[in-house]
Amino acid sequence: MTLQEPSPIWKRALCVKAAALTIGLVSALILPIGFARTQDSGFGGGLIRVCADPDNMPFSNDKGEGFENKLAELIAAKLRAKLSYVWFPEGSGLVPNTMGNESCDIVMGYAQGTGLIEDTNPYYYTSYVLVFRKGDPSLAGVDDLSDKRLLDKKIGIVAGTPPVSIMAINGLAANAKPVGASAAAGATDPVAEIIAKIASGELDAGVLWGPLAGYVAQSSKVPLAVVPLVKEKLGPRMLYGITLGIRPNAPEWKHTMNKLIAENQTEINDILLDYGMPLLDAEGNPVKPATPER
Repeated sequence: MTLQEPSPIWKRALCVKAAALTIGLVSALILPIGFARTQDSGFGGGLIRVCADPDNMPFSNDKGEGFENKLAELIAAKLRAKLSYVWFPEGSGLVPNTMGNESCDIVMGYAQGTGLIEDTNPYYYTSYVLVFRKGDPSLAGVDDLSDKRLLDKKIGIVAGTPPVSIMAINGLAANAKPVGASAAAGATDPVAEIIAKIASGELDAGVLWGPLAGYVAQSSKVPLAVVPLVKEKLGPRMLYGITLGIRPNAPEWKHTMNKLIAENQTEINDILLDYGMPLLDAEGNPVKPATPER
């Protein structure tokens, strides 16, 4: 299986906020504790430094409310280390300005195969999704963009994201309703706008990045279907493996992180599912909740 390789700024360049990204470091470590480095260790002195975005929910924020915050807390707890953040808005400067100068030990939510730094095994897979009102008989069973039932539908899309080209290949461009991302927009704002229009009936459906769509849709008063788009017949597959970015040439640290992910995958899945994540396995099959009541 070949996964489409997203850009290094996948969460916003693929989603909503590429225009809003800046390259400057916006704050220092929240725990200004000394760091004792060894040549191949991922962390030292009982401190693990995590690079994350301070304003990018549901992924992370400086209040610790995102699922990547929860994952960072889990990692620190398993390593019995103190957690410290380097806050950095995601953009093309994130890797050279963090891993490039060894400012941190982990970059949260790093897309598999990007190639700028080393990455771990994926800790989750997800995809773009089709969102529509539950019970809409005209869209029941639609799970790929080549379905002819979509041809006359008004479909919301965030401008500049990968599904735009796939929709065009499938003849859906004429009725596409793109929503742009402004510099002042929050990470979920365009997605929330599209989902609100789906709920109201102004739009029939939306093609959106799964983690954002699932997070926003779970708060909708109108029940919504969130269908992963992993069966595309035309264009690249829209399934992504998401990893932890780590420093190159640190094989022991990579082994430690891969082992931690493998041993705690059920707990990681539970965190993701709490945020409405359309969680998939490496083949694009839905991952079931660990407990029936979830």
